[in-house]
Amino acid sequence: MTSHPLDERTARILPWLVAVAFFMQTLDGTILNTALPAMAADLAEDPLRMQGVVIAYMLTVALLIPASGWIADRFGTRRIFFSAILLFSVGSLLCALSLSLPQLIGARIVQALGGALMMPVGRLVVLRAYPRSELVRVMSLVTIPGLIGPLLGPTLGGWLVEYASWHWIFLINLPVGALGAWFALRFMPDLRGAQRSQFDTLGFLLFGAAMLQITIALEGLGDLGMPTARVLLLLFGGAACLAAYWLRAGRIERPLFSPTLFNTRSFAVGILGNLFGRLGSGALPFLVPLLLQVALGYSPAEAGMSMIPLALAAMAIKPLAKGLIDRFGYRCLLVGNTLLLGALIASLGVTGEDTPLALLLAQLALIGACNSLQFSAMNTIALIDLQDQQTSSGNSLLAVVVQLAMGLGVASAAALLGGFSTPQRDVLGAFQLTFLCLGGLSMLAAAIFLQLGKRDGSSGHLPPRVQAPD
Repeated sequence: MTSHPLDERTARILPWLVAVAFFMQTLDGTILNTALPAMAADLAEDPLRMQGVVIAYMLTVALLIPASGWIADRFGTRRIFFSAILLFSVGSLLCALSLSLPQLIGARIVQALGGALMMPVGRLVVLRAYPRSELVRVMSLVTIPGLIGPLLGPTLGGWLVEYASWHWIFLINLPVGALGAWFALRFMPDLRGAQRSQFDTLGFLLFGAAMLQITIALEGLGDLGMPTARVLLLLFGGAACLAAYWLRAGRIERPLFSPTLFNTRSFAVGILGNLFGRLGSGALPFLVPLLLQVALGYSPAEAGMSMIPLALAAMAIKPLAKGLIDRFGYRCLLVGNTLLLGALIASLGVTGEDTPLALLLAQLALIGACNSLQFSAMNTIALIDLQDQQTSSGNSLLAVVVQLAMGLGVASAAALLGGFSTPQRDVLGAFQLTFLCLGGLSMLAAAIFLQLGKRDGSSGHLPPRVQAPD
């Protein structure tokens, strides 16, 4: 991959510009969850029915990621990156001005249109603008905010809700977005693809329709307002669109995602493991703040600060991930860690009003460490054995699956929570059963990782230009 030379000033500022965009996106992904009960009260909604605010963002991001590279090549990285920051900022303002749940969900979709383009396009610019020898250093700088956002987000969200209002969790994006947009126009290089490639529009529509219908069907189960017949129609419609996509992708030259990627066993295991293994962990940022505030009576600030051990443990285990993988191998580590993570998620099902705070914080810290190790291992195993010409497509599909799995996790958690919420059962009991079920479902993913061979993942290290999403 050839690099485009930058002047010295741009070379210094560009990583910080991409890092700030990454920080805005990761902060927004975690700051919202602590504020959901307060938002529900202000909008006259049930706090247990607010999952649409989270799912709308994740699903929109998942839908647009496959098109991000083509859009940047077609219209130029400067214009698209600037537009992404602008859309994210406008969406944030619309979120703060929302007076109803449908308005808020619509505003989150606008916000996600920007969020879906910011990081893929920013990463693409870094890959094209810096020589190979600089990529590890630059990408390390860019991804640091991705670790800080989850640490700062829940606490900041809790404090803003308790001492200001939930609107400020969106308004704080405006000055950062304005500064980022100005820097993007001034310092973002305008890079385009060497040759214009044809985009698989029909494949994009089929794949997107499948994800949209399946996710809406699961959310319909959680909301308890959608008739069973409509849920079944959406599920079958989504399955039909997905089948049509894969049949078509197998016979055209340049599909959105080639089925031949799944000829590599480690990639197939990594993708399917991500899809099913994240159902429990993807729901935690949504469920835990609700559990603490709605069922256990914590204040927003207390609930936010309770999430700090989870983020700190996730950061602490990162440097140890490679050594643990080298010591135990991908198959052994992923099977054992999946079972342990599922058991820890299920252990939240015995949390009650008399549970000591120290024990709860220890549980969350252990979950954070196992989560972080799980993500590092299963993302890397998905990409490490791919051929060079497959890494770009494989990395894009992995990023889509990560977002989709987190959205499905929230939708599944909401469906379980709604199903268990009956007049005969208190709210805490519904949360406990939901955690027990999610933990059990997460443990089933160990059967997927058992399909790895002893030598899968032995190809070596990922090349610097491939960055597995967290």
